[in-house]
Amino acid sequence: MFVRPIARSSWHRSTLSSYICHHRYVIRHKPPSFPTTLSCPSASCTCSDTPELPSNLPIDHKASLNGTMAPYAEQVLICTGKKDWESRIEDENSGDNLAADIKELLGRGGLYADPYHNVSVTNSSFPSSIPGRSEVINTSAYLLPSFKYVPFLPRVSFDSVQAFVKGYVLPTKLNPLHNGLSPIHRDRLLRKDEYKSVLYGVQDVNDILVLICGHGGRDARCGIFGPVLSTEFEKVLEKQDITVERNAIEVRGPGESKRLSLEGVPIERSISARVGLISHIGGHKFAGNVILYLPPGLRTAHSKAHPLAGCGIWYGRVEPKHVEGIVKETIINGKVIEEFFRGGIRKGGEILRL
Repeated sequence: MFVRPIARSSWHRSTLSSYICHHRYVIRHKPPSFPTTLSCPSASCTCSDTPELPSNLPIDHKASLNGTMAPYAEQVLICTGKKDWESRIEDENSGDNLAADIKELLGRGGLYADPYHNVSVTNSSFPSSIPGRSEVINTSAYLLPSFKYVPFLPRVSFDSVQAFVKGYVLPTKLNPLHNGLSPIHRDRLLRKDEYKSVLYGVQDVNDILVLICGHGGRDARCGIFGPVLSTEFEKVLEKQDITVERNAIEVRGPGESKRLSLEGVPIERSISARVGLISHIGGHKFAGNVILYLPPGLRTAHSKAHPLAGCGIWYGRVEPKHVEGIVKETIINGKVIEEFFRGGIRKGGEILRL
């Protein structure tokens, strides 16, 4: 039986490459599931100057920012009341600190280590809530994008740390690749609601959180940019009638909290924000690095549902002249500014990309 050989296609590799290059403009990407604007509007008023950096520590203005945020499931934001830390935050206070305790449980080799549930542990300059017994050493923490505030993690027992991790940080469902583990191992890696009762005063986060990497102990670029951007954000937010909270959250009773002004007078405002410096989040060469966490109940200036409510939006290469545009476009109007966008996360764990 005679079999005719298959004819060689007339489309040679060079011809195909030329065709693809010539017609590249027809390729369409799926539009993002959130509103965007290409660039940041120019500032309408005088802002702080962009700080000068050492010549050997330049900002990378060439690389694409989209996708430079490492995916994560939760960010644990520890309230230290400090504005800078050791290069490795777990080395603070000779290793006696909440970050070290959490990483001992969740890090490589830890009892609850899970490579498919990445938890970012960072320090912040926010002050911790003060417990009823002032002699008790206490640390507070935020859990984002779950938008939970845990006011009391006393430094007297490891039980509270384990309750925090087991009751709030671990996943409610395991990655299918864990199916090969023993039932006991799988059970150990899952969240347990009964641990929540161990921790008192846990509440939802209703403040806008503006987090700026200011970790000078790790890299001078963030250490220089962080404080300048923090001051600028506070100034611009207050101009937009958004109250900037600076004191610790006072937990007064089960399910009840009250924010205090610097004079100790209760403040009742519809929109409030907290601006804080945080430790290393990756990407020093993209300083200033900013994360905006917009609470689930946030509304736009027109009292409509905020498109980015319940999201964490990561920006890079932010300068003081950009702060006004970020506040107006992202915080108030709910639009992601594409030129700064490193990535994002939605409550529930969905990772946001352009």
